[in-house]
Amino acid sequence: MLTLMVHLELGHPNTKLLQLAVDLAGQFNADVMGIAACQPLQIIYGDSYVPGDVIEQDREDIEKEIREAEIEFRAALKNHRGNLEWRSTVTLGPLARYLADEARCADLVLTGVDRNRSVFDSSRHVDIGDLIMQLGRPAIIVPSDKVKPSLKRMLIGWKDTRESRRAALDALPLLKKADYVAVCEIALEGDMAAAKTHLADVVDWLKRHGIAAKPIAALAAADDAAQLDALAAEQSADVVIAGAYGHSRLREWALGGVTKDLLLRAGRCSFVSH
Repeated sequence: MLTLMVHLELGHPNTKLLQLAVDLAGQFNADVMGIAACQPLQIIYGDSYVPGDVIEQDREDIEKEIREAEIEFRAALKNHRGNLEWRSTVTLGPLARYLADEARCADLVLTGVDRNRSVFDSSRHVDIGDLIMQLGRPAIIVPSDKVKPSLKRMLIGWKDTRESRRAALDALPLLKKADYVAVCEIALEGDMAAAKTHLADVVDWLKRHGIAAKPIAALAAADDAAQLDALAAEQSADVVIAGAYGHSRLREWALGGVTKDLLLRAGRCSFVSH
């Protein structure tokens, strides 16, 4: 049985994220764990003085936002027959670390991205790059402005790397339920023959799992990120599946040149695995 961990952002509606959670929970009869985390007001000891009423107001705001997030989570999944669980914390540590630790009991993590958030506010917002690098679980990243999240049409961004193989394997349960699957590799002209061989093998592997997939070997013409985005639009893809890799933080994606900004900011869901 699948267990979903759904990360809700505090202080903002999580409508699109929860829509996808409801759909997936219903399809897989999954258990669902809602989770939220934030940091309290950071007090830097020195010459500055933070009034006690400011600290108290911050505490009250945190309690209110956590309570509202739980209410939103339970209301969205009120008709789900599987098990529901809620977890939350206030921590001085990185939010990504807490979420990654709690993901030990999940098969798949759902999180959202707010395009308009401040990069300087780490008290309520999780660094998605750090989260993906630490999770040890696949994740679906849901844009906040997606009209209605869907996983019916999937595009696998392929490069012959460990990370791409891992992502495709992790995505198998979802791929089996998709209406359309394409596997795309962007390659230089001299590498096209090898790319077509890679894609043939991947398509055959998917076929053995009962998944019909279309291979697409695309000649590199511009920035890989822009080209993948164009291919995803051309295929009417609801989600791009890709492997993630990096060092201490997520800085690159397994489809060489596909940037963090493309997959986290695009107007479609991203399924990533590290």
